[in-house]
Amino acid sequence: MIGVGIIGLGTVGRGTYNILKQYGRLIQHKTGVEVRVVKVAEIDPERSKELENDGVPVVRDAWELINDPRVAICVELIGGTGAAYDYVAGALKAGKWVVTANKALLAEKGDALFAVAEQVGGEIGFEASVAGAIPVIRAIRDGLIGNRIEYVLGILNGTSNYILTKMADEGLPFGHALKEAQELGIAEQDPTLDISGVDAAHKLCVLVRLAFGVPISMRQMVTRGISSIEPIDIEFAKEFGYKIKLLAIAKEQGDSIEARVEPTMIPVRHPMSTVSGVFNAVYVVGDHAGPSLYYGKGAGAYPTGSAVVSDIVDMAVRKAANCSRRGLAAGDTGKTIKKGEESVTPFYMRFKAQDQPGVLSKISGILGEYGISIAAVTQKGRKEKDYVPIVMVTYEAPEGSLKKAIEKIDRLSFIGGLSVHMRIEEGDL
Repeated sequence: MIGVGIIGLGTVGRGTYNILKQYGRLIQHKTGVEVRVVKVAEIDPERSKELENDGVPVVRDAWELINDPRVAICVELIGGTGAAYDYVAGALKAGKWVVTANKALLAEKGDALFAVAEQVGGEIGFEASVAGAIPVIRAIRDGLIGNRIEYVLGILNGTSNYILTKMADEGLPFGHALKEAQELGIAEQDPTLDISGVDAAHKLCVLVRLAFGVPISMRQMVTRGISSIEPIDIEFAKEFGYKIKLLAIAKEQGDSIEARVEPTMIPVRHPMSTVSGVFNAVYVVGDHAGPSLYYGKGAGAYPTGSAVVSDIVDMAVRKAANCSRRGLAAGDTGKTIKKGEESVTPFYMRFKAQDQPGVLSKISGILGEYGISIAAVTQKGRKEKDYVPIVMVTYEAPEGSLKKAIEKIDRLSFIGGLSVHMRIEEGDL
């Protein structure tokens, strides 16, 4: 019997416990290994009431669980980067293997934790930290092990994807779509982490380390949210043959890795453009396997709990066979993280300009000063307070040059307010 201890009976903790309870016999039948929850740590007595009839001890002090010799696998599901770090590091040092769904912890303190695991011969399972029920971690780590990963494209936040879907399908402004998401419980009352791109960026940090073997911090990654997107941008995107998605993008470019999370236009012919509502997807390109797409529910008690259980069972089987897996301590790959301003890509730009002669030529002239060529331009739409939208699509250009040009354009007397710009990602089809 392999004993499991669960720290935290929140949404995911409850889902994990219930799956193990419901399918314990099936897991044993399929694997030949009995996996049993032998202790739970939870500070809220209301959450643990239902466990009283199951005969599973519930303690308030997580250290009591960590130091229990019956617990071989510790499951950290409390979130955050404070106590969670202490528990995970402490469990590893106590000889336990650890499973976590905590993407923020891995993104911000993964270097230290994977180093501890390496030192003590422990393991950290983190399938549930990215894209919920989608087994993308296992796909990259195991299924694509005979490949050099070249490109990862992800829709990693269901809240933002739901909002953008409602804006596209129903023409809702951002604020209205967000309010609806909050009323349905899809968005938190404080949705900042989701709509700012931070949640997706935490997950991309995990994927970059896994796919490219390169540690990355949030400070090294361009991260932009969706709050500046307006229905008019979605309309123009459609006219040019694109959809707008909050994309997590990571790609190998020579000796560097580019990683970013931001609203991006992607061609309607790309499979990622069809991912709608609260669903997540990850598109991975390997040098031998080519492109593959992983799609499913990205959050929730049972989708995420399912991913947690997959790690628990994988570890339990290998513990029973006395077979460990090499950790993810950072190695020296010789690759660096590319700075955001060095990224070269086509861009979409929207300006609010007064309807007067010479506007287009002045804007085009400034873009030309910075070596930016225009691929398409359109000037139409409703006039609002004497301003009309001017939309341009550029050929490939360095983002640093584009931002300098836009800053100069935004200072022109006939421009009203700050402009909007988005990268265009062809998606490596």
